[in-house]
Amino acid sequence: MSFVSDLRVVLEGRDFRRLYGTRLVSQFSDGIFQFAVAGFAFFSPETSTSAVEIAAGLAVLLLPYSVLGPFVGVFIDRWSRQRILVVAPMVRGALLLATAALLAAGVPDALFYAAALCVLAVNRFFLAALGASLPHVVPADRLLVANAVTPTSGTVLTFVGAGVGFLLRKVFGADHQGVAVLLLVSGLVFGLSALIARTMDRSLLGPAYDPDRPQVREAVRNVVSGLVDGARHIAHHRAAAAALGAMATHRFMYGMCTAMLVMLSRYYFAESAEDALETATIVVATSGVGYFLAVLVTPWATERFGLHRWVPIMLTASGLLTLALCAPFQQWGFAAGGFVLGVAGQSIKICADTAVQRDVDDAYLGRAFSIYDMLFNGSFVLAAACAAALLPADGKSPLVLGLITAGYLGGALLYRAVRPDRLPEPEPAQSQPSSP
Repeated sequence: MSFVSDLRVVLEGRDFRRLYGTRLVSQFSDGIFQFAVAGFAFFSPETSTSAVEIAAGLAVLLLPYSVLGPFVGVFIDRWSRQRILVVAPMVRGALLLATAALLAAGVPDALFYAAALCVLAVNRFFLAALGASLPHVVPADRLLVANAVTPTSGTVLTFVGAGVGFLLRKVFGADHQGVAVLLLVSGLVFGLSALIARTMDRSLLGPAYDPDRPQVREAVRNVVSGLVDGARHIAHHRAAAAALGAMATHRFMYGMCTAMLVMLSRYYFAESAEDALETATIVVATSGVGYFLAVLVTPWATERFGLHRWVPIMLTASGLLTLALCAPFQQWGFAAGGFVLGVAGQSIKICADTAVQRDVDDAYLGRAFSIYDMLFNGSFVLAAACAAALLPADGKSPLVLGLITAGYLGGALLYRAVRPDRLPEPEPAQSQPSSP
């Protein structure tokens, strides 16, 4: 089925439409918020940006997902998920108001980042509640379809929100007061998701009462031991292990590309912070187009070539085309490279989702995807930290570009070495969320 056909099928359910609307509004708000934080951290005309500061900014945006991800389920399985979807936007709105006030008052940047971390931590609970609620609003035979269309739609709305954030920055300015306005708008939009969530019954989304459920303290301890057990299980399932390795390889190399792009945009391609932001925005836009195209192409490609061939094809293409397009260190090359990595990265993610779901035993799937989330975001942050040690002040580094190419090619070879050759292929890959 096509994406449009899948969406039409699941939209027939009234409760799904409400939950779906809650997701779309919240992720549109996320796009505005993430653009505001990225603009402040990397493209503020009032401050200079170093590679170390880039790594710190990316850590603020991604570490809550890596650190909190495995533990939020303990609370999602105990609190009313509908109430989480109602209360979390209010808490986040209050935090965004406080963050905007801190920014307007000119407090040290460290306080701004701390407030932003709190906002993202609340958002992690919100997204987890959305994901856990989905099986309660669609029939079991439509769950796969719902899981395929909702993350794609949400990501598209995040890109749209980032575009709106870009336009708002043009209107209200790039100084601290302008960023504060973006935070306020994001908070107000996010509050609309609470209004949609309130239309659902409190008991609709679960969780069901379970008298045998462990206490919170015991459950948290079980999370840690469960992750260890999950890692051991994955190590003995080579197809899943290879897929996770391919995904982590792409995220690490993509993180290095992102750090290089920010430095080049700020100090090599452009003469001002605003010009630099426009340059980076074009690359993000082309990457977003590539992401959506991958959703359409990957099912066809995996059916034609097989998942075990398509993943190394994408890794190899990423390495070779990134080198060919970006070696001249021209803006057009990085824009084209962003498109290539958007297609390849989302293709690899879809294949990794499919491989993990097929190869990992059902009892270990939750833990496997917790490890998936930690690798997905942790690899990106680690890459930015490594790039901080290697990139020069203007970001132009043939050495780093060569390492990115070598990393992609090495990842393709390692995937072929780890994955067993004679495994039955899964059904054509469809996008499944590694996180809610």
